[in-house]
Amino acid sequence: MPPDFADFFRRRDDDAPDLIAIDGTDRFILDEAPHVHGDALRQPGEVAVVDDRHGVLTLGAITVHGASDVRVVQDSLVGVRALEANAGTFGRRGFHHPESLEQAFRDVRLVLLRLSKSNDRLDEVARAVARWAAPDVVLLCGGVSKHMNLSQNDVLRRYFGEVTASRGRGKSRLLIAQDPLRASATRADTMNPWPRSVHVDELGMTLVAHGGVFAGTSLDQGTRVLLGVMDDAVPTARTAVDLGCGNGVIATAIALRRPSLKVIATDVSAIAVASTRATAAANGVADRVTVVRTDAGDELAEGSAQLVLCNPPFHADTTVTTDAAEAMFRNAATILQSGGELWCVWNSHLRYRGALERSVGTTREVVRTPRFTVTASRVP
Repeated sequence: MPPDFADFFRRRDDDAPDLIAIDGTDRFILDEAPHVHGDALRQPGEVAVVDDRHGVLTLGAITVHGASDVRVVQDSLVGVRALEANAGTFGRRGFHHPESLEQAFRDVRLVLLRLSKSNDRLDEVARAVARWAAPDVVLLCGGVSKHMNLSQNDVLRRYFGEVTASRGRGKSRLLIAQDPLRASATRADTMNPWPRSVHVDELGMTLVAHGGVFAGTSLDQGTRVLLGVMDDAVPTARTAVDLGCGNGVIATAIALRRPSLKVIATDVSAIAVASTRATAAANGVADRVTVVRTDAGDELAEGSAQLVLCNPPFHADTTVTTDAAEAMFRNAATILQSGGELWCVWNSHLRYRGALERSVGTTREVVRTPRFTVTASRVP
């Protein structure tokens, strides 16, 4: 018999750490949900959950509050997998992942959202809620207090007539948005829509980005350095992988420069996958750029490429970490054929060379600027 989520939710976080990761923000959101819109929790299909990190909000809404047919929007594939795993552990279903924001929010009455550091992500989601949800919808947002700021209130006020902030509880705080301004949301979608599209003259390319994708419609400095030397990367390669594709600039640029090359772009983020597909299409290379959602390339076939390109992240939302980069290095070694190379750009202070040598193979420095280093690591 599976463990009971309701009982687990009442425990301290460290009582059963292997089952599920609950933090104070998740608890705060779930505690307040019935007070801000309890009726919605009791009606099938009237609750949506956004960016649930481990499935706590979704499973809590179902098990503790009786919600059913919950619509779940998760950007990170890691979050999707965690929800599925924890749903299996607790023997709970009653949720699904809609294919679009309109399908996610059409006529919903309560939205539970974990705030990220991206105001653009909040803008795209809040705009969609205001445009498509029921007139009495409540958007209940929660975050860690030290990472929240007044600009988040400003974003919500673009699309909601009433925005209030809770008092802090522990290390968390809530923002509650009501009275959706549908006309404002519709007008914003028409005049400044998501995804956004910008032509970058120095590249001769158009970049397309959904809210929250790394670098948006701009060219970040590390990627600029990698693009400057990329033409020398395994000129004989037939297949190249862009590992952590973001807005798709690397995948699209190499496809444009090498017309005979097959490109596979991958990212853990749904908005990055959507942005890369749109960028490739905007530049006429969608037929040669295949975009897939994986965690650090973990689903790509062994020995399937001769070249991997990577600008790895060193933040997981607000946390500085090298975990994602090191997972990318390990997976790149698997993806590459013998003699293939990983070309990687990284902030020089991170000193990734040792990790690259251990995970991939002999590593040489291609170029170094005051801030960034590009290395080429060869698989034996």
